[in-house]
Amino acid sequence: MNTFLVLLFAASLEVGGDALVRWGLKSGRVLGFVLGAGVLFAYGVVVNLPRWDFGRLLGVYIVLFFVLSQVTGILLFGESLPMGRWVGGALVVAGGICMMVWK
Repeated sequence: MNTFLVLLFAASLEVGGDALVRWGLKSGRVLGFVLGAGVLFAYGVVVNLPRWDFGRLLGVYIVLFFVLSQVTGILLFGESLPMGRWVGGALVVAGGICMMVWK
């Protein structure tokens, strides 16, 4: 469970850092780039803290990143989810579950 929480925190950092860079691009504010770079660096450290093998770690992480990025797109940027993203997302989540539980 601790590894899951670390990966969830890492995904939050990556999505947040990407959102800050996007804000910097749209607003022309250097602060968005500076904050985004710092948050993305923190993500890189946090995502590598769990002691899983690298492929499994990032495979499960991608599921969390996908879900958080879609929620962020909806809530912060007013995006909608077309059917292809729902179907593709279901496949991503199913793959992550396989990587977590399959021995």
